Amino acid sequence: MSTPDPAPVLDLIEAFRRSKTMFTAVSMGIFDRLHEAPASAAEVAAALGAHAGAMERLLDGCAALGLLRKSDGVYANQSVAERYLCAGSPESLGGYIRYSDQALYPMWGNLADAVRDGTPRWQQTFGLEGPLFDSFFRNDDAMRNFLGGMHGFGTLTSPKVVTAFDLSRFGRLADLGGATGHLAIAACERYLELRGVVFDLPRVTTLARAQVALSPARDRIEVVAGDFFQDELPAADLYALGRILHDWSDEKAATLLGAIFRRLPAGGALLVAEKLLAEDGVGPVEANMQSLNMLVVTEGRERSLSEYTRLLRQAGFADVEGRRTGAALDAILAVKGSPGS
Repeated sequence: MSTPDPAPVLDLIEAFRRSKTMFTAVSMGIFDRLHEAPASAAEVAAALGAHAGAMERLLDGCAALGLLRKSDGVYANQSVAERYLCAGSPESLGGYIRYSDQALYPMWGNLADAVRDGTPRWQQTFGLEGPLFDSFFRNDDAMRNFLGGMHGFGTLTSPKVVTAFDLSRFGRLADLGGATGHLAIAACERYLELRGVVFDLPRVTTLARAQVALSPARDRIEVVAGDFFQDELPAADLYALGRILHDWSDEKAATLLGAIFRRLPAGGALLVAEKLLAEDGVGPVEANMQSLNMLVVTEGRERSLSEYTRLLRQAGFADVEGRRTGAALDAILAVKGSPGS
């Protein structure tokens, strides 16, 4: 019998090192410094208050990862770093990286306990108890990192989600838990007759309004404060839930879906953006990793299309269709039938 290739195991042993190298470079402001001008390791170290020799190792590591280029001892950002790792870029993923570094990385250190207990790790890791999003929004910096992360991620996924189905027949979209409004913005920029509402907690609305104001569709998008578990939902013939259902148990998801179904007019619909698991639960790997992330962080999980379909039909939706988008999130459209249909 041939000897198995150890490469997959060796790669996983070192995978966290690559992540932490990028996390550290972002947190120290290395890519922002090099955005100003290329520099030597000594110059970057002096600017950021670091040890020159150690900084050279970190910069070389980033260059080996394809994030920087090095020429005659001078470092510069690669285009991928300019676009996704610099704070000033509209497509920056810096918020999600900081959230991953400061919250997810330490919480994943307690994954074994999450598996043993089946509960999230906020209390164990940070001493935090109470409602789920009190932990996400435990202070203003944490809230901004989380929402900035969701915005950067959303700029990559929302344009694909809103084109997975033809939404041109709808007049008003309400994006529930819409964060910075990236999904509503993408939809209204795509469908020029569509009007949008970003509905989220009061603490979020200031950031949402700032992002909406940057969109050419800003005059067709409003921001409304509210809690989708407690408050009346804004009127709409199309609701959207982007990375919302995976936060919650089946029971809480059913409560939210029931409220949406009752508020929708006949012929209205719900657009769900989530990464779909395969029907046997194995793959795609990013969906499995996200499901473990939900175990560590929330009370929810990732689901397959059939699992979402069951929840949606139990809420009353008759026509449910899912589509793979090729992006990090897939799309489901559930339509409310006419009475008696």
